[in-house]
Amino acid sequence: MNVTAHTEADRKAMSFAMKLSLVIGCLMFVMKVSAYILTGSAAILSDAAESVVHVAAVFFAAYSLRLSYKPADDDHMYGHAKIAFFSAGFEGAMIILAAIYILYESIHKWILGQHPDNLGYGTLLTVAATLINGALGGYLVWLGRQKNSLILEANGKHVLTDCWTSLAVVVGLGLTYFTKWYQWDPICGIIMAINILVAGGGLMKSSMAGLMDLADPEAHRQLLELLKRETTSRGISYHALRHRNVGDAHWVELHFVFPVGTSLAEAHRSATAIEQMIEKSLVPRAHVTSHLECAGDHDELHAGERH
Repeated sequence: MNVTAHTEADRKAMSFAMKLSLVIGCLMFVMKVSAYILTGSAAILSDAAESVVHVAAVFFAAYSLRLSYKPADDDHMYGHAKIAFFSAGFEGAMIILAAIYILYESIHKWILGQHPDNLGYGTLLTVAATLINGALGGYLVWLGRQKNSLILEANGKHVLTDCWTSLAVVVGLGLTYFTKWYQWDPICGIIMAINILVAGGGLMKSSMAGLMDLADPEAHRQLLELLKRETTSRGISYHALRHRNVGDAHWVELHFVFPVGTSLAEAHRSATAIEQMIEKSLVPRAHVTSHLECAGDHDELHAGERH
């Protein structure tokens, strides 16, 4: 997998995928509203409501993707890639709002005992929406992971959530059609809402983890293994290791401690070699900053500090 910065070809592929997601999202909304007008189904209404939320979320995700491409400037010295975590959080919040609305409508229709009509046509439209969203969601998640784009991956997961929602609608409409027991419709709406709540909560959790700089366990494991191997072979030690994911890269900081008598040139050469190895090993790519120290007076100079 490529660990370097996104190329122009990568950016074009991701921008195309986001535009495709927006166009198909609008198409899905039209199809689901049409299905609801035909049937009056609580489950289809719930599915259509989720599509409204999805289209709004895709607009924000598209904006976030463009902003993430902007290089660092005087006001944003670490770049703009961390917008990816805001985008994932926004999508998660929108999914949760949709789930709450779906719960309300489904329970309301259950209490009133409203019956859906024209189930055959409504089911066909919903099946078509399910197949299209399944293909699109799988593509977005795959491309997001290939290009290390949390924005695309979160959008893909949202689309897949929409796909599962539509599938549940199909099941509910099918049960209603064949059994003539109309309570299947709101029951499936409630089940969908619970599933959507879980998916939205997962995106919110990922967003908070990124914004709060929660350590990536896999990146931490890789760093510890690499540093142990490289420092041991060079007869040096390290401490004060810190790292965080900023959306499209890891920022890594640490201190190297060299034996007394090591020349500055030799220490710098060793530190640079280890930095380059870290930068090539982590996915997404890494930016590494190291501080060189001498073992002879290290403890005296740093007395009372935590390392």
